[in-house]
Amino acid sequence: MGRGLDALDDGELLRRSARGDRRAFEEFYRRTAPWLTVRLRHRCADDDLVADVLQETYLAVWRSAPAHGGNALGWLWTVAANRLVDGFRRRARAVRVPPPELPTVAPAAEDQALAADLGGELGAALLALPPELRAVVRAMVLDGLTVRETSDLLGMPEGTVKTRARRARIALRKALS
Repeated sequence: MGRGLDALDDGELLRRSARGDRRAFEEFYRRTAPWLTVRLRHRCADDDLVADVLQETYLAVWRSAPAHGGNALGWLWTVAANRLVDGFRRRARAVRVPPPELPTVAPAAEDQALAADLGGELGAALLALPPELRAVVRAMVLDGLTVRETSDLLGMPEGTVKTRARRARIALRKALS
């Protein structure tokens, strides 16, 4: 029976999990946990927080997996990103300091891969953005987070997120014209 699950797509595994199918949930976890862990680590260097978010995310999947179709990985990332933002909030309240800024030394491997996928002028323009602008573009455009969620994720005021998003759009337009 478990081998039959190998042939199912992630969406079907998620639907079966919603109906209480433990084997489908285990297969969904086996397939997606490594990908999700890497993606979370791109956003957070704290391994303990990443582990907590991963656990909370899959608990949420088990409790409330959607019974309908749709993009299973997109839904999973939305759940995880929201849990990560919540984790940053909890940590900020406990320590009374904002979450750390993303590294500003070199483009992240994810940015370089995206630039390579986009190729040409757009990829080059994305890599040419300063790291603080690239982080906002990545969170809002690639991850689909709102201004408030991006603010929480990056530990900056919403006004700063909006300003950086505008500066990034202007820089990308200029580079591509």
